[in-house]
Amino acid sequence: MFCGQNLDHHGNLAPLWACLPTGCAQTLADHRQTRPVSPLFLLQDQDKEYVGFATLPNQVHRKSVKKGFDFTLMVAGESGLGKSTLVNSLFLTDLYKDRKLLNAEERITQTVEITKHTVDIEEKGVKLKLTIVDTPGFGDAVNNTECWKSVADYIDQQFEQYFRDESGLNRKNIQDNRVHCCLYFISPFGHGLRPLDVEFMKALHEKVNIVPVLAKADTLTPTEVKKKKIKIREEIEQYGIKIYQFPDCDSDEDEDFKQQDSELKESIPFAVIGSNTVVEAKGKRVRGRLYPWGIVEVENSAHCDFVKLRNMLIRTHMQDLKDVTRETHYENYRAHCIQSMTRMCLCKDSRLESGTDFPIPALSGVADETEKLIREKDEELRRMQEMLQRIQDQMHMQKEAY
Repeated sequence: MFCGQNLDHHGNLAPLWACLPTGCAQTLADHRQTRPVSPLFLLQDQDKEYVGFATLPNQVHRKSVKKGFDFTLMVAGESGLGKSTLVNSLFLTDLYKDRKLLNAEERITQTVEITKHTVDIEEKGVKLKLTIVDTPGFGDAVNNTECWKSVADYIDQQFEQYFRDESGLNRKNIQDNRVHCCLYFISPFGHGLRPLDVEFMKALHEKVNIVPVLAKADTLTPTEVKKKKIKIREEIEQYGIKIYQFPDCDSDEDEDFKQQDSELKESIPFAVIGSNTVVEAKGKRVRGRLYPWGIVEVENSAHCDFVKLRNMLIRTHMQDLKDVTRETHYENYRAHCIQSMTRMCLCKDSRLESGTDFPIPALSGVADETEKLIREKDEELRRMQEMLQRIQDQMHMQKEAY
């Protein structure tokens, strides 16, 4: 395959085409330049550092868009603060078409209940399964003692269901119904946080990302809004309430993003106005509210923080809210479940070793649920083993029959 004495001036073996006549060698060289490059040939100098894993983000993007996204948003606060209107304004859809409005007598006897509204939204080929969890009846009773308990139980139930699905045999299509964010509406008519506000947020701040919202900001002057924000932030810090913390910007982020992040942090709690009514202002049709003294524009940053809240929830921090839910709140719940299961196993082992029948102290509700989960999985495995045994017996009988 090589020419006998075909060496270059360095004494190295020359390539095969060097043995050919001048015309043939030139033709072969031209053909090598024009034909498609085979991966078996050596890379050119400018391509030596390129492997191809730089396309991984594109692969992840295509897969994510094909699968679609899901987001669960909880809204909490007393009635009449514009929760439903704000949600419809945020996502430009009507999620409360079939809602039944209660009369005065029904409101008196109403208890806190949890309602879910799910809608599939698509924008520029990106699909979002949006779930809104509402809490009608919260804070409306004369005695609101532990009215937050049903809300906390609902969040725990979603964690429990996800833990069950994650621990099951079929984990391919797990539905994520965990609450990723809770918008808590604060009344503009008080002098800061009420005792119920403090109790609710302290009961849930270890379970969900809480984003405080100052409702009906159009009932306050700009000076009043500024003072209330300062007062609420001070009380949040005073009572040790852990609200959602915006992640710090990296040093390589552009200045516009850093400025936007700084404005979001300073806007807590977001002073918002909701409206689905289109009015005309300065020759333009905008969503807002018409008053005798002028027009309040929902999407005007000089009037309220609606745009900042929408950008935070949808455009900049939706994925981070989901990440914090998965990596912090759910992991805390999961660790607690595993610790309870471990303690239960240790108690049973020590009881068997000692040979006593002393009653084991009752564990928490989470431990009871995890024990129930273990029993269900054991029963499921036993049924599968029995089914496999029956199939093997049938195959053996058929084989003997033939």
